[in-house]
Amino acid sequence: MSEPTFDTLHTLPELWEQLARETRDIWLYGMGNGADKILAVLENRGISVRGVFASDGFVRGQVFHGMPVRSFSEVSATYPANGCVVLLAFGTAREDVLALIEGVAARYPLFVPDVPVCGEALFDKNYFLAHREELAAARALLADETSRRIFDLTLAYKLTGRYDLLMAATDDRTREEALMNYATVRCMADFGAYNGDTARAMLERAPLAEIFAVEPDKRNFRKLDAWAKTVTPCRVIPHHAAVFDRDGSAAFDASGNRNAGLCTGRERESETVPTVTADTLLSDAKPDFIKYDVEGAEAAALRGTAATLARCSPRLKVACYHRSEDLFALPLLLHTLAPNHRLYLTRHASVPAWDLDLLAVPYIII
Repeated sequence: MSEPTFDTLHTLPELWEQLARETRDIWLYGMGNGADKILAVLENRGISVRGVFASDGFVRGQVFHGMPVRSFSEVSATYPANGCVVLLAFGTAREDVLALIEGVAARYPLFVPDVPVCGEALFDKNYFLAHREELAAARALLADETSRRIFDLTLAYKLTGRYDLLMAATDDRTREEALMNYATVRCMADFGAYNGDTARAMLERAPLAEIFAVEPDKRNFRKLDAWAKTVTPCRVIPHHAAVFDRDGSAAFDASGNRNAGLCTGRERESETVPTVTADTLLSDAKPDFIKYDVEGAEAAALRGTAATLARCSPRLKVACYHRSEDLFALPLLLHTLAPNHRLYLTRHASVPAWDLDLLAVPYIII
């Protein structure tokens, strides 16, 4: 079977419509915030689930939404191969966990519903058709066939929930290295620095002299700050703030899960954090690489980098998976802000469609 392309996406069956017609029992695989969102969509569409299960060894008497959590072995003993439908409801990039998921997919039809990390817009067929022109314009900006293939397969996955399409929407990890030429990076800005994991990895492949590391979560920042004090090959400058399109302060979701970030609407778990623009933070620096992984605030962070982009023309790596609109809104915005950059998509194996990044490379890297 040939892979779907952008021109054939409108012919693909939508996951939610398919589930509404499903006659077999539907089981949820996994718990947590992602499962909460999937159950909300199912309930809104009148689709019921039979129960919830976890991989063997992860069941400890939990109850989720009033349902006792079963083990995969229990489900396998109840249903023959293809006897039920499974919806994956958690995220991971760990190879050992992906292997467990492969085991489930080998026995039952496995779908991975796409629900946004941030925002309320669900990427269903109506959403795709409403934004088809913007998606086509964003796709046209991508500089190579690999990027366009990842783009098409990611959209096909979002519409169908098909696990095989999701796992096909990846590329070789060496491609990013070749495109970005990290070996020449001297000054890096890490927006959404977590505990310094990205910066540590960059230190192994780039002759860094200076790292601006920004992290809004206070627990993560404590780890980042402690690590920064131990670094000797270069100067690490940690900032407890959120990168945004204005200097000031904003509500921050401090729940500590994958929804932690600005403007998530979870007010009962929010606190106030300082915000800063990249243009303010980097006014006296000349970054040649900036990473943005700011939990749904990528567009605002990019707008706050306009002067730096014009002045320094750095390479960029922008997370492109937190909001349903990211696949078209971020390439279109970035092309406006940095028209002399080539745009690429890259994605490493994970579920759901996380680890999808927009790379922006200036035509001439100094």
